[in-house]
Amino acid sequence: MAAAAVHLSTILPRVLIVSRRTVRKNKFVDFVGEYHLDLIVKYGAVPIIVPRVSGIHKLIHSFEPIHGVLLCEGEDIDPSLYDSDFNSGDLSHEDLEEIRRAHASDTAIDKEKDSIELSLAKLCLDRHIPYLGICRGSQVLNVACGGTLYQDVEKELERKIPEDQRVGHVNYDNYDDHRHVVRVLECTPLHNWFKETLVTQENSEILVNSYHHQGVKRLAQRFVPMAFSPDGLIEGFYDPNTYDPEEGKFIMGLQFHPERMRPSDSNDFDYPGCPCVYQEFVKAAIAYQKRISNNSINVPELLKLDHKLERKRRFIVKSFSLAKHVYSTRNGIKPSKEFELDVGADFLESNTVVSQQQETRLARKIMEKMSVEQLTDLVTFYKTMGQACSDVLDRKLYDIINVELGP
Repeated sequence: MAAAAVHLSTILPRVLIVSRRTVRKNKFVDFVGEYHLDLIVKYGAVPIIVPRVSGIHKLIHSFEPIHGVLLCEGEDIDPSLYDSDFNSGDLSHEDLEEIRRAHASDTAIDKEKDSIELSLAKLCLDRHIPYLGICRGSQVLNVACGGTLYQDVEKELERKIPEDQRVGHVNYDNYDDHRHVVRVLECTPLHNWFKETLVTQENSEILVNSYHHQGVKRLAQRFVPMAFSPDGLIEGFYDPNTYDPEEGKFIMGLQFHPERMRPSDSNDFDYPGCPCVYQEFVKAAIAYQKRISNNSINVPELLKLDHKLERKRRFIVKSFSLAKHVYSTRNGIKPSKEFELDVGADFLESNTVVSQQQETRLARKIMEKMSVEQLTDLVTFYKTMGQACSDVLDRKLYDIINVELGP
């Protein structure tokens, strides 16, 4: 029996889940919600808990082989990782203090957990390992790809919209039973999972639980929304270019918790579609394991960047995503369906370090697939950016010369 158990554990796909830290009896205790573990096991994978301890982010490769990553609830992500202050400027010092008091259990930043989970998210994006982000895990995925977050949905979003559109995204007095409406978009995986319920709904709406005070502000360019709450907040998103569970492709984030959508006095789900995300995620992990085993792939170890290079890489990704957003919205310019900067954003977000010669060869290969219209738009964009860069450079050099020469 023991031998059989050992053999079984070697053939089931391994899904990594990062623990959350709390204090119990004056000691730190790491834990993972049981519903996540139950569903991973139920559908045929082995959950591997990555403890939130110092230095683990440097030992991610010790957990190989990795066939899937599930990131779930936790504290707020360090705002410096997505430059929230630069992007919004909507929160005063008094606002931030009020947020800390209202959400004391979530606003204590855990930089070690941030490092571990961002490392895992980037690993999944680099290797196309199946990734499911629930609640905080969806926010980690968005930030890893250059997106941004609301530091507080109520302060930054709710007070700007009509009262009848406002949504309570957390209710501490009715924590597990609190629900709010979301509209599920057609032709998305989420719509397919809940279609049995949605077919009876006039507005393609379901009720979901909600335990968060932060959320996606600017969605990273590679993702497509799957659901919105009435206030406009994105409640689910995925990468359509890497979604095919049968082929081991799955990159997705949900702000709500389908695994906990159950009445307080029952283990039955609110809707038949609730466990489907875990079922499809594990299906992708199984297919991914089979694919790399059949291909006898020797997974290359990622280049380890020092702190300075990692900050530079992160800045480039976010800058490119922001520039793309500005370019696609300014002066009424509407990008084409397959906008050329998508290619550049995806290339940068892949976190692949290549030589200049390799980069040029890849760029030419990509451009050969573009239409004349797309190439013309691309040239226009870089001319605009080049002129702006030249103007700023001239001004900085002029200032340096004046300082050196003096009056």
